Amino acid sequence: MNAQAKSRRDHPSPLAERLKDRIARDGPISVHDYMETCLADAHGGYYATRQPVGSKGDFITAPEISQVFGELIGAWAAATWQAMGSPTPVIIAELGPGRGTLMADAMRLFKTVPNLADRARIALVETSPVLREAQRQTLAGAPVRPKWYERLEDVPPGPLIVIANEFIDALPVRQFIRVGRDWRERAITVDTNGGFTFCAGAAVEEDALPPALRERAADEGAIAEARPGAIALLATLAARAKDAPVAALMIDYGHDESGFGDTLQAVRGHRFDDPLASPGEADLTAHVDFAALRAAAQRLGLAVYGPMPQGEFLLKLGLEARLARLCRDARPDQKEALLSGAARLADPRQMGVLFKALILQSSGLAPPPPFGEI
Repeated sequence: MNAQAKSRRDHPSPLAERLKDRIARDGPISVHDYMETCLADAHGGYYATRQPVGSKGDFITAPEISQVFGELIGAWAAATWQAMGSPTPVIIAELGPGRGTLMADAMRLFKTVPNLADRARIALVETSPVLREAQRQTLAGAPVRPKWYERLEDVPPGPLIVIANEFIDALPVRQFIRVGRDWRERAITVDTNGGFTFCAGAAVEEDALPPALRERAADEGAIAEARPGAIALLATLAARAKDAPVAALMIDYGHDESGFGDTLQAVRGHRFDDPLASPGEADLTAHVDFAALRAAAQRLGLAVYGPMPQGEFLLKLGLEARLARLCRDARPDQKEALLSGAARLADPRQMGVLFKALILQSSGLAPPPPFGEI
């Protein structure tokens, strides 16, 4: 244990103390409940109490790296709206909008599409009061005034286009660990030194695992992950798709085949951290299982396209053409920033392959860009 981690253990936050009290009272808590509390607790949760995005935060997302990202996502939304038959109104919703940067860049593109800015209703699904305030400031002069909602279920009915960039990875995961012939809920308790540690909790039925993993042989200590919140989100989209056209773009980091492994991680100050070291003070995420999302969406009757590596997705949406247009009018320093930002997004050695795009939509709609014509 390094000195910094020891200091945090010896001087725990109020949220850490409350978690320890809960464990002392009720026994070990699941990884899912730990992650949910650390991120969403109203009085000490990570997203409820701080501004996590940007150079002064703990991590940086694609919209903060380059304006081209949000503009291309805006182009995707505009083409999707037109493929739906240009319904009026159309709700364009972003889940977990960060500082509002993506939507600000996308709306700049909307102004260039005939009638879209007039017909669009912008919905931002955000629970963090800190981030809502940042979004209000970023979008103060936007051509469409957004409305905020706590959940996607609260967004009014009607034709819907959803953007979810680095949203799914922050939904809490359940973890299961193989112990003998059983799968057990992976949980968190307090060790003899007063720090948090993992342990095996109660036995669970095999059907709690993602379907693709249920029949696979697993070694002792193998870990499987499931994300109930993501499946619930897909069910909400599928229910809405029965009444009006729906399309959803999900961009995140993860794997396109289901497998065993512990992907829970923490980021603090732009560096990886111990997920158990600083409850409420570090961002907690886990890799997205795109295969599980795809299979669940298909079971619910949604059409599924992808996942496609982010670099390929952006290039097919017109990354190079948009970059060339911006560089023509840019100063040398601006041009350098534009080129380096685009490289970071699309280069396979950076975000171009680890991050992937998955599109879900109502059955019967034309294939979405870039799987169909743009």
